[in-house]
Amino acid sequence: MPAGHSGKGLLVTNHIIVADDHPLFREGLRRLVENAIVGSLVHESETYAEVCETAERFGPPSLFVLDLLFPGFDGAHSVQELRNRFPISPILIVSMMADDTVINTLLEAGANGFTSKAAPPAVLENSLTKVMDGEIVICRESDIPAWEVKTSPTPVEALSPRQKEVLLYLRQGLSNKEIARALDISPFTVRIHVSALLKTLGVTTRAAAAAIAARERI
Repeated sequence: MPAGHSGKGLLVTNHIIVADDHPLFREGLRRLVENAIVGSLVHESETYAEVCETAERFGPPSLFVLDLLFPGFDGAHSVQELRNRFPISPILIVSMMADDTVINTLLEAGANGFTSKAAPPAVLENSLTKVMDGEIVICRESDIPAWEVKTSPTPVEALSPRQKEVLLYLRQGLSNKEIARALDISPFTVRIHVSALLKTLGVTTRAAAAAIAARERI
């Protein structure tokens, strides 16, 4: 399990769990949390099993900061499980996926907030402190001033490796359930990937995405 970190010489008053399967983003998020919540002990996790293990080992965390897509995490189902097991621990989801239906489902399951990964550090730090103060926070990419949002080179290049895998299967005409079996992930996770890649590619149908995949030889 990735090691936890805390500020040197500081009194630890909060322990916080940060989960993301991308090491660079996870480290950056951990540093941002440490900066926003001084004296916190931040535990890094890259799987849902590690999140649960850490929470059981150290007791109910002061805050969960979770990506929406990482190994073992099943969206609203996992949020509901964490809420049942750790009823007083706030849960903030930080993800590029900003579908309103998904966000509402997560909030209904017990999440306290959602913030886009495109948010600048100051906005994310504000979300962290507000959620810990008991507020409900929603910050989609569309809520962020355009000049603060980083631009991607091209839509296809902006896709994650997993999204490109899903796009390949879309090109082959597979259903969400078939893609889920092929990638050994849940249909819910596939639906999130499909919704995200459609948005990134700027299309509204699977057929249009498949056409782009064919054109780009994915």
